[in-house]
Amino acid sequence: MSSGSPIDLVHLAVQTMGDKALEDEILNLFARQARAALHDMAVAEGKALSDVAHRLKSAASAVGAFRVVKHAEALEANPSDAGHLASISAAVVEAENFILKLMR
Repeated sequence: MSSGSPIDLVHLAVQTMGDKALEDEILNLFARQARAALHDMAVAEGKALSDVAHRLKSAASAVGAFRVVKHAEALEANPSDAGHLASISAAVVEAENFILKLMR
């Protein structure tokens, strides 16, 4: 895992076999999915919230957004903890900002 980076670019390169255009496409797709997940989480509770966290965890894992994965796992396991929801929101925003800087 690339230290300190919201997206593990080495992991992403392996997943995309070094195809930069595919990396960009996947990162943009993840950013949209993550934003939609945050929206869904804002209105979900209990099992529904856990399910959204699980979907986000899977998407984040595919692109190497391992901080998002960590916080999504915590929320999935304990959807009633508002602290986990705040943490996942911060991790998603951090990943989105990183992606935006990469796309410049």
